[in-house]
Amino acid sequence: MPVLGESERDAFLREPGILMRIATVQPDGSPFVTPIWFLFEEGRIWFTPRAASAWLGHLRRDPRVALCIDEQPLPYRKVVIEGRAQIVHDLGEDARWRERYLRIASRYVPEAEARAYVEATIDQTRALLALPLAGSRVRSWRMPVGDEPGRGIWHERYYAAGSRLAKA
Repeated sequence: MPVLGESERDAFLREPGILMRIATVQPDGSPFVTPIWFLFEEGRIWFTPRAASAWLGHLRRDPRVALCIDEQPLPYRKVVIEGRAQIVHDLGEDARWRERYLRIASRYVPEAEARAYVEATIDQTRALLALPLAGSRVRSWRMPVGDEPGRGIWHERYYAAGSRLAKA
């Protein structure tokens, strides 16, 4: 299965409209997953929980996080990142990073609507968190495209010995 090269991966992470699923660790050790908006800049995935977000509390207690960013149409590009989230700006510091929040919102709705959304929710305190790709475990893959061999749709471990698609 083809791995996304760094430039292909980064271009995918910059495409508008793709949601991210964030997985955090709840106090009882079970996973908690929610889809959210994100922004890829400066080699980091940026995201913004509101004050009452359960997952902000999870990350304060345990910064380990897994992110899944993928698409539904072919070639089914996928990026999974595991690492430790960093609180870059805590609750109440929103004015210091509002332009970044506008860039996040603008990835999902037209800029005028994004500005209206940011203004309408300005009293909803948020934190700004980041997960740097450097130092995190980053995996990516996609279906073969163009003339790439069709056999490459799965990881090698999934080809049972003797099956049609197994290596000879």
